[in-house]
Amino acid sequence: MSLPDPAAWLGVVAAAHLGFQVTVDRVVYPALRDVEHGVWQAAHQRHARRIAPLVGLLYVPLVLVLAWTAAVEPRAAGTWLAAIGASLSVVTTAALAAPLHARLARAPLTERPRLLDDLARADRVRTLGAAACLLGAVLLLT
Repeated sequence: MSLPDPAAWLGVVAAAHLGFQVTVDRVVYPALRDVEHGVWQAAHQRHARRIAPLVGLLYVPLVLVLAWTAAVEPRAAGTWLAAIGASLSVVTTAALAAPLHARLARAPLTERPRLLDDLARADRVRTLGAAACLLGAVLLLT
């Protein structure tokens, strides 16, 4: 991997993003679902504090490397697939997942299962976007 090759860097960042999304989908959110009512608020607050920096550490480089890739390979199908996939993840995070977390933070026990189901669905969309982004990066590398 050389510095002037954005496709290789996109592959690294996109793979990290997909790994993160799969972990959240298959490990983190199921664990949140198992938190008992009496400790829910504290557990959810800890989750939010811990996950936010990771989201920033992934999304900022993802956006920057995608912009670099688009500048170097603007007509490549892989660039567009990666950009569409990453955009799906980022927009779903901002428009659905973040507001759902805000609602979960103060939701009564009776609403929590439905909100967690909504969050799981939103996360599957983010994971699909991350997979599409990685596929686009792989197309650029082939």
